[in-house]
Amino acid sequence: MPDHSVPAGKFMVNPYLDWSEGEGVPIFEDFGLDLLALETGPWDRYGVDGAIAHVKGRGDFMTVFVLEIPPGGKTIPQKHIFEEACFVLSGHGSALVEDHAGQAHTFEWGPNSVFAPPLNCRTQFFNGSGTEPVRIAISSNLPAVLNLFHSESFVFENPCAFPEREGDEKHFTGDGDFVPVRQGKHMWETNFVPDTVDLKLEKWAARGAGGSHIQLILADGILHAHVSEMPVGTYKKAHRHGPDVHVYCISGEGYSLLWYEGEEELTRVDWNHGWVFAPPDMMFHQHFNTGADPVRYLAIGHGSVRYPFTENMWNIYQGIDVDVKHGGRQIEYEDQDPRIHDIFLQETAKYGVTPKMDEFVK
Repeated sequence: MPDHSVPAGKFMVNPYLDWSEGEGVPIFEDFGLDLLALETGPWDRYGVDGAIAHVKGRGDFMTVFVLEIPPGGKTIPQKHIFEEACFVLSGHGSALVEDHAGQAHTFEWGPNSVFAPPLNCRTQFFNGSGTEPVRIAISSNLPAVLNLFHSESFVFENPCAFPEREGDEKHFTGDGDFVPVRQGKHMWETNFVPDTVDLKLEKWAARGAGGSHIQLILADGILHAHVSEMPVGTYKKAHRHGPDVHVYCISGEGYSLLWYEGEEELTRVDWNHGWVFAPPDMMFHQHFNTGADPVRYLAIGHGSVRYPFTENMWNIYQGIDVDVKHGGRQIEYEDQDPRIHDIFLQETAKYGVTPKMDEFVK
């Protein structure tokens, strides 16, 4: 007897997941992942080893690829109708980007560089070392695009050009344009940040404890990106938002606590350079610096301050990321669970770090 509980033909299809399984590379899924430690395998599309990282809070729009380029190696040139932001985990090398007119733009990158090839520009990566491999993490919105069009040829063989996305020549050289907005929303527009550790940030007191921040507009894209810093001995205020936002540790070390409203149990992710995690949809999360150096982290998601895309991101940029007592999504220090501060004091004592939260937590 045929099974009539399942319709004939296509049913519950996820083109992106089908595509990723067909790429033949290792696929990992967890709450957080150490991208420097992931096992990679041959990726025919790129001509180098790679892996795909699916973190629990990745949502519907985003994914992460990891590429390992061998000493003296290079990737096969890519051209596609999805946006990506590249974060260099280790190694030195260069990129070649060919614009809509066929002009080649080249730039050299190293650890903690961030860059975004403009949409559908032919791009190739080169390892500049003859002895050390390179690892690059690529955050992209391929799931959204492939699930929308469910056509590989449309995504990877599309002739459409987007010259307005390419920006000024200086955007390929590490320079950019500062666009003032307000605290927490100031923008740095570019295609390439040579070193996110040295990037100038702007103070953002509202998120807590002397932190600083800058929004990145990469290749005039829809992808959100920002760099934030926590001083030594401090931690951020808890907040929540929609899924998709991948958090990469640039420098320093610490941990994050995550929980849903009304939930007693706290989920903890310890991180240092190389780690990525994404808070799931509307899950409160709070970041803590337990090391002897300032912490910097990079967040990449879907919906930029220039092109918010979703109602969730529109709400954030219009000011929903304020005190929960006033209808927002942020918990002020005076309202946080007392366990939060106690855990932090225990952790800083363990590592011999002096807490600097007295002026913020009474």
